[in-house]
Amino acid sequence: MRSPSFLAFALLAATVVSAAKQAPSSLVKPRLPSSKIVRTSSSALDVTSTPLNGVDNINNALTTTRGGDGDSSSGLMVRLKIGGYFGLWYILNVYYNIVNKKFLNVISAPLTVGSLQFLVGSLYCIILWSTKLRAAPVLTSSGKTAVNKVGFYHMAGQELSMMSLNAGAVSFTHIVKALEPFFSAMVSGFVFGKWMNPVVYATLIPVVGGVAYACLKERSFSWLAFWTAMGSNLAFALRAVVSKSALDATGGELGENLTSVNLFGIVTCFAFVQSIPLFLLGEGLSFITLWKEALANSSSLELIKGLVVSGLFHYLNNEVMYLALSNVHPVTLAVGNTMKRVFIVVASVIVFRTPITLQAAIGSAIGLGGVLLYSLTKQYYEELEKKQAA
Repeated sequence: MRSPSFLAFALLAATVVSAAKQAPSSLVKPRLPSSKIVRTSSSALDVTSTPLNGVDNINNALTTTRGGDGDSSSGLMVRLKIGGYFGLWYILNVYYNIVNKKFLNVISAPLTVGSLQFLVGSLYCIILWSTKLRAAPVLTSSGKTAVNKVGFYHMAGQELSMMSLNAGAVSFTHIVKALEPFFSAMVSGFVFGKWMNPVVYATLIPVVGGVAYACLKERSFSWLAFWTAMGSNLAFALRAVVSKSALDATGGELGENLTSVNLFGIVTCFAFVQSIPLFLLGEGLSFITLWKEALANSSSLELIKGLVVSGLFHYLNNEVMYLALSNVHPVTLAVGNTMKRVFIVVASVIVFRTPITLQAAIGSAIGLGGVLLYSLTKQYYEELEKKQAA
């Protein structure tokens, strides 16, 4: 858990990136005055989808690079900015998974640790809002109801992920979580009544088949890790559906200063409050006992630092993700998200020396390739439908 220089760099970079997002820029569409209730897009409230506000402006900026040297320089800066976002997102995500697993190996209380990580993220947001480093959001009554529902499924998905990571290897959990698109497609169809082109569903076959093949003889297989990861997939899929339903019900008028990062901050705060009764019922005060036992090999300062670092990296990796995804096309997102999971699996295998069979590696490759194929095919037919409707 000791990596102060890396932590300092990551936090500094995240702060600079976040500040840059708030600063005026020709690449960002002008916001409505803060005194008005803004209509929030479904991509902003749905923390699983891609905010696309900046795509047109980014494309315009890249188009103008055919001019003089100044325009070329501007286009290069845009590319460097996006590359920096993705690089930092990958680093934060991989580092979070490693630090989180190491902490769970010391204190095996996933529900309590997950709740405290929500607390760390909430405090981070509150500090930014109270010091006016970021405009504080204000929710309407309907906005509070909507975000409360999203927060519940966000909390459930993350806590189930924590249970899976605690019960099994990081690589195994992320192999199973590659099934997220399958759950999203099924929930969208059966619950929301939104069905896609049959070709899109056909691309889910290698996803399901690859993950099943990988798990068949996986050395680190655990039924608890498997089912909690599957439950996490379902919870996150429901989160997306509830987000869309809530926006339709409220007409998108949720409050003021509701940027995507602010909305994620509010969702994190609601998730923390809702996680308190869960960890009290599920683990009681066992966390205190485990903490005392852990003091035999670690100091209180080391344990506190590990908890705070894991909480910060959990929150910051999601926030930087928004800054990255608000500037790219969904196709770029599909490739980036697939590669992110590959990096996590590979990094966890190296760090924890988790034995992985050739069958598991082949199945994982097929499954992750299927995820990429699904994302690209889904985006293709969505754009085709828009063109036909126009």
